[in-house]
Amino acid sequence: MKKIPAPSRRTLARRTLLAAAAAAAAVAGTLALPAFAQQVGDKAVRFVLPNATGSGVDAITRAAQPALSKALGMPVVVENQPGAGGVVGLATLARSAPDGMTLSVVSNNVVIFPSVIKQLPFDMPGDFTPIAIVGQTPIVLVTNAKVPAAGSKEFVALLKSKPDALNYASGGIGTILHLATAMFLDEAGASAKHIPYKGVGPMVTDLIGGQVEFATAALPSVQAHLKSGALKAIGVTTRQRVAAAPEIPTFVEQGLPGYVVEAWFAVVGPKGMAAGDVKRVHDAVVAAFADPAVKDTMARQGNTINISTPEQAAAAFRSELQKYATLARKVGLEAK
Repeated sequence: MKKIPAPSRRTLARRTLLAAAAAAAAVAGTLALPAFAQQVGDKAVRFVLPNATGSGVDAITRAAQPALSKALGMPVVVENQPGAGGVVGLATLARSAPDGMTLSVVSNNVVIFPSVIKQLPFDMPGDFTPIAIVGQTPIVLVTNAKVPAAGSKEFVALLKSKPDALNYASGGIGTILHLATAMFLDEAGASAKHIPYKGVGPMVTDLIGGQVEFATAALPSVQAHLKSGALKAIGVTTRQRVAAAPEIPTFVEQGLPGYVVEAWFAVVGPKGMAAGDVKRVHDAVVAAFADPAVKDTMARQGNTINISTPEQAAAAFRSELQKYATLARKVGLEAK
């Protein structure tokens, strides 16, 4: 894999301006900062997201951003670094200082990559510090408005009548959205062509525009488009219907009992974080996602919050690596 270039001066300047603006806003609204914030002055905590704007992880992080800033006692800057399905942003995090000032919110993409990408510029999870599995977000299979199918049975019949004629999109090769759709096709006994994108935002744009016919997506990233009618929901991949979208049936109730996919999101840092920094960030995550405004937004997005300990997160990362290696083999995804 090519070496990821260092940020340009223009990019660094932009980051500096963003951090300064965030710092000014935080100071204006805060009479007294905690001791840790006083020690680091006007620095900001960077959340480097390996996802494009418009993704489920992006929506979750930005909803929690003000509460995270309050809990950490300093500004929080959210920085999207999409590319290679998320590898670019993760590489940035892996080579960052383990001081708790550069973190990320990630999806279970991170434990799928080792099974589908031969040469990663980092070891997963060895080059990272799992801090907390924060919760789960529902995945929904959607089509553009022109696809002549309503519900799983009609859609599967359409796919089978036109083998490999329909295109499905994903946020990148080896992402949970890629795997989720491959699992659906395997369960349904159908086939379609995969079109990977550099992020969920561009994927959704082309999906609405009709350049691709269908995709799986985190519910928060497509909620507005489902309500407007720009996209149609075929089903959710959860075992039970989602309270935030009770009108969307599960695939289990539509005759595909084996098609259940869980998507989770977690906070991670670089390898080698001190125990004190891990605890500080974990405590801030707990406080932020307990904030009433954040809880309300998470519920409206359909997310379920269930925060693990750092130890539980580390164990989950290891077990999920094995789980997704098995799933990738089952649906024929090979490392490239």
